[in-house]
This record gives sequence, structure tokens and C-alpha cells, in this order.
Amino acid sequence: MVTPADTGTLARLLPGYPPPRHWRRVPATGQHYLDVGTGDPVLFLHGNPAWSYIWREPLRRLSPHARCLAPDLPGFGLSRRLRPADGVPDPYRAQLDALDALYDHLVANEGVPAAGWTLVLHDWGGPLGYAWALRHPGAVARLVVCNTVAFPWPPGFQLPFYLRWMRDHAPVAAAVHRVNGFARIAVRAGVHHPLSRAERRAYLAPHTRRAERRALTDAVRAIPRDSADPAWQLLEPPSPQADVTRLPLLIAWGMRDPVFTPALLTEWAHRHPHADIHRFPDAGHYVMEDAPELGDLIRDFMAGDPAR
Repeated sequence: MVTPADTGTLARLLPGYPPPRHWRRVPATGQHYLDVGTGDPVLFLHGNPAWSYIWREPLRRLSPHARCLAPDLPGFGLSRRLRPADGVPDPYRAQLDALDALYDHLVANEGVPAAGWTLVLHDWGGPLGYAWALRHPGAVARLVVCNTVAFPWPPGFQLPFYLRWMRDHAPVAAAVHRVNGFARIAVRAGVHHPLSRAERRAYLAPHTRRAERRALTDAVRAIPRDSADPAWQLLEPPSPQADVTRLPLLIAWGMRDPVFTPALLTEWAHRHPHADIHRFPDAGHYVMEDAPELGDLIRDFMAGDPAR
């Protein structure tokens, strides 16, 4: 893992990332998270193969107006890997349990209110955050979704062939894992405006050793195959009180995403007709990289400002 000894080293290794005074750990799990700013809580959940570094620009813009909390999901970034007690990996439930531990810690020990949270969700963080909101009715006040999914794949949708190969063929997944190929391709193909060399290195730094990238491979292998996949059951409201479909929803979508295509945005709009949709025509999968104004958009959304 990356453990810079001083702020100067950190600035070189992780350009733009908040300094160590904003770094925290959840005692129960060792999960790393950022705690930046004051105000109403905003929880940022990254996807795969990313970590909290992805949120550095939205955090910079939003932290003067809100308390921004950005964890590294277990096994990603600066968080160690978690496994269920029985040793059988279940990425979805293990991650949800870790989010429960984070929430309990923040409310009990860090003065974060139990309700009024805004969730900002991207990629794999989308179904995780949506399922977590269903677990905690009343905790979440509004949702922001960025190039993600929280429903079964719509008819006709198909993942790119390389993701299907990794998911469905263990030898392919093992080969990609060996060379960290998934993350190396993502830092280039996931953006429309190229990242700097230092930024690409920062994205890859926590997963340079094979043992540190296991969660990346597990997450791809766990991608649901069809509407009958058990993973989708986590997104079904357990009770009428847990329904989050009526929450205020901002959709910020990179239209050049080769994975989460506009077809999924159409499905979001169909399922949430009240959503405020903002399309970024020159943004890719990492919409927060290509559209740095995302932080301002979230600020105005939280303030209820319709003039965006």
C-alpha cells in the first residue's frame, strides 16, 4: 500500500489527493476513508478498478459546503481486503457489511448525523450504495448517480466482450490479474481527456502487487449475468418504507462511456422520471475526471438550486 511519510511525498505520489490529516480508519475493519469539510454528509462510493482518488476534484469543490466522506472499499485503494468469516468471497454482502461498519463508526464516534446523507455513486459503487440505502431507510436524503446501474440489465444490453471474458473465464481473469491489465486499461480508456502520467500512476499505485488487486478481479467475476442473478435481489426494497425511488435524484452521465452506455441512462430515466439529468457529451466512464464541474453540480443539487 502507499504510505507516504510526508506531505511533499504525498503530493508527488498522489497529486490532488487530500493530505494525511484527512485520512481516517474504521476501527472495526481497518477500512480507509477521507473526511473533508463540514456540513451535511456526502458519501462518495467509487467503482472498480478505482479508489477514493477518483473523487479528489469533486471533494475539492464541494468540501467548503459539505462534509465529504470518501471510503476506499475493502480491498481497494488504502483499505485492506475483507473476507467473510467462512472464507467464501461474496463481494456484494462483504462490501455492504463494511459500509454498515463505516456508518456505525461515523454516527457513533465522528459526530455525523444518522440521517440527511447524500450518496454519490459511480460504477460498482452504484448497486452497493443503492442496496445500502435500502438497508437504512431514512438515512439517505438524496442520490447522485454517475455512470452506474442499480437494476437488472435492460433488454438488449450487453457488456463489452473483455468484461464478459474476464467474468466468465477464470484463465482470462487470471491473466489480466497477473499484469494488472484491467486497471491499466481503465486509466486510459475510461477518460476522454487523458490523465497525466502522475495521475495514472496514482490510480495504479495501491494495486501494484498481485495480492493487492484481488478485489478488482473478484468484483469483475461477480458482475451479474442476467436478470435472475441473485445479486439483483439486494436491490429489491425489503419493505415499503425502504423504497428509495422517490428520493431526489441527480444523474450526471458521461456520454462517451464504452461500458455504461446511454442505454442504461435511458433505463434510469424510465425508472426515475423525476430525476434531474445532466449529460456530459465529452466525458467518458470517469465522468468526474472529464467534467470537473461535477462538484459544483452536486453542490447546487444539495442546495435545491434549479438553475444549473
